[in-house]
Amino acid sequence: MAEDGQDEQSLEALYGVLRADLLRFLVARTGSAGDAEDLAQELWLKLRQPSGTPILNGRAYIYRMAQNLVVDRLREKQRRMRRDRLWSDGNGHHDHSVEPVDPSPNAEEEMLDREETALLMSALRTLPEGARRAFELHKIEGLSHAEVAARLGISKSGVEKHMAVAMKYLRRAMLD
Repeated sequence: MAEDGQDEQSLEALYGVLRADLLRFLVARTGSAGDAEDLAQELWLKLRQPSGTPILNGRAYIYRMAQNLVVDRLREKQRRMRRDRLWSDGNGHHDHSVEPVDPSPNAEEEMLDREETALLMSALRTLPEGARRAFELHKIEGLSHAEVAARLGISKSGVEKHMAVAMKYLRRAMLD
């Protein structure tokens, strides 16, 4: 049992309260609603297991677990890609009867990429002017927040606020 009455049952209850926010958090980090759902389910299962250590801040504990699951998923994906690349390289050099895998996207992937790009461009056009300009300078032209602030004649905090508006708006547009 954790301090301040933060036991496993109350962590599960807190998870229930935070679930919608956690999903948005996970989608923002994975870029995929499906992956976010998977990670949220995995998080819920982990929360049901006794922690054995005192938990002073249940909300922070749950978000830290969620972030750790995202990092674990990314590392697993990188290991799998490295393993597949090594296998492909090893087999491609020794067995000439095996055709190498074509790294270019297939027709479905290209179509989905075009649709996603069109959706993003449409969403960018409808952003408020300040948010759109800050987003384009930072994300497309690669300027730092300080450089964007200097270019637009606003504070760095203003750039951060414009970016928050743009990211929230674009995330919503891409998920709908």
